[in-house]
Amino acid sequence: MKIKYCPSCLKPGYETFCKPCREKLFGGIKVSHILNFSKPEYEQKIILSTGKISISGVQPKHSLKLNGNTLELTEKGGEYILKPHPNALMANVKQVPANEHLTMQIASQVFGIDAAYNSILFFKDSLEPCYITKRFDRKSDGTKINLEDFSQITGKTEEINGTNYKYDSSYEEISDVIKKYCSAYKIEFEKFFKLILFNYLINNGDAHLKNFSLIRNDYFSDYILSPAYDLLNTRLHFPEESEMALELFKDGYETQSYKVNNHYLYADFFEFGIKSGMNKKRINKFISDIISKFKEIETLINHSFLNRESKLLYIEHVGLSMKKLSSQ
Repeated sequence: MKIKYCPSCLKPGYETFCKPCREKLFGGIKVSHILNFSKPEYEQKIILSTGKISISGVQPKHSLKLNGNTLELTEKGGEYILKPHPNALMANVKQVPANEHLTMQIASQVFGIDAAYNSILFFKDSLEPCYITKRFDRKSDGTKINLEDFSQITGKTEEINGTNYKYDSSYEEISDVIKKYCSAYKIEFEKFFKLILFNYLINNGDAHLKNFSLIRNDYFSDYILSPAYDLLNTRLHFPEESEMALELFKDGYETQSYKVNNHYLYADFFEFGIKSGMNKKRINKFISDIISKFKEIETLINHSFLNRESKLLYIEHVGLSMKKLSSQ
């Protein structure tokens, strides 16, 4: 399959990985953007390893490891996670891998958000796109780095809190947890604040407790916010989904602006920052940065592997979010 953009960073003029992306993803090894197995072979591997193929709507995923210059499916020692499109009834379902890839690239390239390294790959034969991400919870020798998502940290489980446990919280409560466990709280909260603004900007209505984690920083022997993962514009697939997965504030608190407008605007995020200890100049800088990068975002969208209809919708969604964040 001939492509004209790097399948990782989307830089134009490349028929496979550019050198910097090859270095980040594969340690400089020349790896093809076309997998050496087909979608049916992948699904057979899932059946053999789990005893079933998912039809529940949960996105199927499997581990990969690099053997020489070839990515192979593996049961253990995985270095990457492979995610084809989910088996679910949702709009534009086949666009999910390209959506996640694009959104992760916007996060890292446009806004400097620390995000897991990722790429689009293509199954052999059908050339159907799938998404891969490099694991960040492994050391170079393969040993695990201590990583816990916020449902684990707060002790929320389906057994105790019900099926909605991942959404049974608020972003203010997460910031309280960051304050409790991160010695450099102000730095880590600013990273979190930026990520919340970004999720709002790109219409990620599934940024729940399990999609944020703390990871151990061995250099300082403390915990920091992990690289971002599972970022995507969920509104492409669920047009009626809520603005955000969690409420901004805990204990049912609402700003006067929210009471009047019934959706989040500049004033809500400003107050969220103030409540968490940020100064006004820093809050305004973060919000201004988020709403000033439309052209850069649009360029990446147009270079992405989304189809034309999804590109136009994504651009429209970002434009609307920027208007709301600009409204005071």
